[in-house]
Amino acid sequence: MSTATVVGGGPAGLIAAEVLARAGVDVTVHDRMPSVGRKFLLAGHGGLNITHTEGRDAFLARYGASADRLRPMLDVFGPEDLRAWCAGLGEPTVVGTSGRVFPRSFRATPLMRAWLARLTGLGVRIEKRQRWDGWSSDGASRFTGADGTTTEVGGDVTVLALGGASWPRLGADGGWAGPFTERGIAVTSLRAANVGVRVGWTEVFAQRFAGTPLKNVALTVRGRPAPVRGDAMLTRTGLEGGPVYAIGAAIRQALDADGRCVVEIDLRPDLTVAQLDERLRRRRPKDSGSSWLRRTVGLDPAAIGLLREADAGTLPSSGVAERIKAVPVVVTGTMPIEKAISTAGGIAWSQVDESLMLRALPGTFVAGEMLDWEAPTGGYLLQASFSTGVVAARGALARLGVAPSGHGLEGPAHA
Repeated sequence: MSTATVVGGGPAGLIAAEVLARAGVDVTVHDRMPSVGRKFLLAGHGGLNITHTEGRDAFLARYGASADRLRPMLDVFGPEDLRAWCAGLGEPTVVGTSGRVFPRSFRATPLMRAWLARLTGLGVRIEKRQRWDGWSSDGASRFTGADGTTTEVGGDVTVLALGGASWPRLGADGGWAGPFTERGIAVTSLRAANVGVRVGWTEVFAQRFAGTPLKNVALTVRGRPAPVRGDAMLTRTGLEGGPVYAIGAAIRQALDADGRCVVEIDLRPDLTVAQLDERLRRRRPKDSGSSWLRRTVGLDPAAIGLLREADAGTLPSSGVAERIKAVPVVVTGTMPIEKAISTAGGIAWSQVDESLMLRALPGTFVAGEMLDWEAPTGGYLLQASFSTGVVAARGALARLGVAPSGHGLEGPAHA
């Protein structure tokens, strides 16, 4: 029987283990934590948005510069495949109003419990509290256990799915980058993605509005096209939320270029400047500035406060409609990587072939967030993690001379 070593017990590693085990490979998963899937379970606290139902072109566009590399992998194991896989584990999915896909229970625990039971039935062994420390001189994976004991583990093939560097307390801290660069494998620096940004609010604004949402707004990095709509959250130190995360790459690029970034917030994206002007002309003589903006264009206290914050504590005296459509907010940085949902950067695409095998280490495959791609929240992160895990496992099977049918998940659920 062929053997496979899978390193990393997140979605990419576990789905790779399943594909390999279904093909009759003897699989052992190694993970540094006391239990696997910790970040996956944390994602379940928000409902476990596992994928998305939007059209293929729009879906692929979420991956930015990596869309062309991920395209064939999403063809191998795409959103419908992932939904069918969930259903096979007894967790059929539902589609939310925004097109996001969730398990029917809106929890990760039942899905993970069923998945681990399936893996056990397939004969997959899981070795916990095993930290991957790189390679030995003969190419075996080197692990350090909780007691400090070092072991070397070989295998006919290896799949590495060690994650990025966000939420390091859950197991992935990016420490793998050192051994890779020592081997001459190019790794783009890991940086915070899907993370809040820092803004130098005045103390008065921060105290009053921290924790308050800006509902149904549109955010744009100044000078960039394609505003992103959604609800942003005002925090004591800046901004959080889906639309902030979605423009994260553009924010980082602006910060890298100038050390600062201006994000423009459209407080009423459903109205044009002309429509706002027409409504604003209905001001009553006794209206205060706040009453006027609330009554005529429906701004809430947080939005009005943001207008004041952008004009040194006063409401603009002219060009009010234009300012409502583009309130400038100066971003000075991002929150640290430890507070990020995911990371950008990773192993450069040039270092792997189409099956995700490392060109420098034949027989070793990589998957998941280790690769140099990023995506916003909305199901895209988990989808690509699953898809790359399946592709890496299929590549490993091809290396072993075993060709699965389909994406490798159609076989029996037991060994």
